[in-house]
Amino acid sequence: MARILAIDYGQKRVGLAVTDNLQIIATALDTIHSKDAVKYISEYIERETVELFVIGFPKDLQNKTTDATKYVETFIKQLGKAFPNISVVKIDERFTSKIAFRAMIDGGLKKSGRRNKAMIDKISAVIILQSYLEQKQNEKIKVQNKKY
Repeated sequence: MARILAIDYGQKRVGLAVTDNLQIIATALDTIHSKDAVKYISEYIERETVELFVIGFPKDLQNKTTDATKYVETFIKQLGKAFPNISVVKIDERFTSKIAFRAMIDGGLKKSGRRNKAMIDKISAVIILQSYLEQKQNEKIKVQNKKY
């Protein structure tokens, strides 16, 4: 099996996470500058097989697009041009930064470490990827239950 690469896209930084080859475990990969994202992903794909991109898609509390949505949509188009054989799945990213920050607190990270926005972006990418994996597993369970 190939890996799934998750992307938490921001105008300044991009958090990345990836699954193992069996697509079971989501692991933080890196945080990079937005302008370097396509190049970094391209270099990663040269080393590892990736079958899917999962990208955090920003929406507000009313499930409407935000100011950040247009930047993510532009980036999705860049991914499509650079990697036409790899599909992109959008995942609701509401609250991922807050969940990531909470995870840092719960993990015992000191206040100085919690100011590291690159760390928050990377953890957010893991949360986005884990959310996708859970949705995929839940759909699989539903399909299996319908067979009986």
